[in-house]
Amino acid sequence: MPPKASTRLTPVRLQTINHLRVRRPNKHQGNPCVAIMSSMLSCWASAGATMEGCGALEQQLRACMDAPKPKAQGRSTINYHLMRMFPNVRGPQKKESVLG
Repeated sequence: MPPKASTRLTPVRLQTINHLRVRRPNKHQGNPCVAIMSSMLSCWASAGATMEGCGALEQQLRACMDAPKPKAQGRSTINYHLMRMFPNVRGPQKKESVLG
């Protein structure tokens, strides 16, 4: 009778890490009026600062600048929660013994 194969699995050793952190979780939103302003400036550069050619762009820019700003999104709390949960992810650590 051949010997039975072991059903025991070898544990997987993961690489140790010092801390968990997401880099730059807060994305800055660009100003929506920048595209209209650059169009108006290029129109002024090509046609001169005349009201006839660039009047529509100027009205669009004024409307964009006078519109209320959108509410800023709150800061991301992902790094706080990662720091809070890190001891559970890391697992038990061997304590250094102090002889004194």
